[in-house]
Amino acid sequence: MEWWMTLIIIFSCLMFLFIIGVPVAFSFLFINIIGVYIFWGGESGLEQLIRSIYRSIASFALLPVPLFILMGEIMFLSGIAQKMMDTLDKWLGRIPGRLSILAIGGGTLFSTLSGSAMAGCAMLGSALVPEMEKRGYKKQMSIGPILGSGGLAIMIPPSALAVLLASLSRNSVGDMLMAIIVPGIIMAFFYAAYVIIRCILQPDLAPSYEVEKVQFFEKIVLTCKYVLPLGLIIFLVIGLMFLGVATPTESAATGALGCFILALIYKGWDWKIMARSISSTLKVTVMMFMIMAGAMAFSQILAFSGASSGMVKLAGNLNMHPMFILIFMQIILLFMGVFMEPLTIMMVTLPVYIPIINNLGFDPIWFNTIMLINMEMATTTPPFGLVLFVMKGVAPSNTTMGDIYRAGLPFLACDAIVMALIMIFPALALYLPNLMK
Repeated sequence: MEWWMTLIIIFSCLMFLFIIGVPVAFSFLFINIIGVYIFWGGESGLEQLIRSIYRSIASFALLPVPLFILMGEIMFLSGIAQKMMDTLDKWLGRIPGRLSILAIGGGTLFSTLSGSAMAGCAMLGSALVPEMEKRGYKKQMSIGPILGSGGLAIMIPPSALAVLLASLSRNSVGDMLMAIIVPGIIMAFFYAAYVIIRCILQPDLAPSYEVEKVQFFEKIVLTCKYVLPLGLIIFLVIGLMFLGVATPTESAATGALGCFILALIYKGWDWKIMARSISSTLKVTVMMFMIMAGAMAFSQILAFSGASSGMVKLAGNLNMHPMFILIFMQIILLFMGVFMEPLTIMMVTLPVYIPIINNLGFDPIWFNTIMLINMEMATTTPPFGLVLFVMKGVAPSNTTMGDIYRAGLPFLACDAIVMALIMIFPALALYLPNLMK
């Protein structure tokens, strides 16, 4: 059988299982069992599948994933993130779109403490949207900034998805986490610039209001109490890694320990918070690792069947500039983001994309950064972006899904502009990783 027929059959079966509602992990497992039985020699192939699954998750490089998720759960459930937001609010003056800027700034800062876009959106949405509605903010300026900045948890360390992407593509986790810092900050800057310009042009979108005056000394006290300690957590996660003092796993462990200590100082020892944090972390981690185990074996089946090598040869024989191939690959990812969540997209496409990227001579860390921006967009792409549904759950009852879709579109446009900038100027992603070498 020709490689392209094998590829079509495998992907058609996988998509069919997704469509009928079979969980992603079990969809991969089913395809893997059929595939290894056909390509790997029956029962002996099944034994090899078990070994492949074990090797895919028994990796030291994956240890930061549960630790990053645990950090976000502790900060969210203990209420420390809310205190941080209240402190930032006191520093903002009467700038256009004041509460929208607060959402972007708070979301960016919270992203440095949590690897979960959904947690960031839930926290910001429940805390700010009701206040924005009361102040007369239109939904474009109340919901949109939260959708954008909530997704920054994917683009700013600690990012569990970045760790998984680096592990799947067999690249340095530390380099990957460093590479996404500058693009993430640029995205936040674009969000803020859009809000300010739009509110200047259309003041009715975010009406100004009298701001309670707070003494400068009180601001300093609150900042030292609630913001500076979070800077220590950021240093434990990013700073130690950048200085070469700790590996990504060690940095994640010290960051998680620091979050536990902060929660203990601010809230005292609360067994319920600790139990819920660990339970939520366990559920998310098991789900991620089950999908990853299936996807790694899936990539091996594609390689053994000849489908991966066939795709590489096809891409190499195309009479077009490699950059056009890269753009076409991103368009496919954007289309898949309309229907699927980021982790599933990564699992399906990486086995095909990585050999092509290596053959075209692109830097894998640079490509992974571009792909991660695409995955961040997938969380807010209508109609099935996960963050969109989280926002629907915390938004006021009069908010429709149409309102949420329309509010998120301008911020998706900002993401697309940043993606184009990273393509044109690779140094934006590669500067910090190169400094570490």
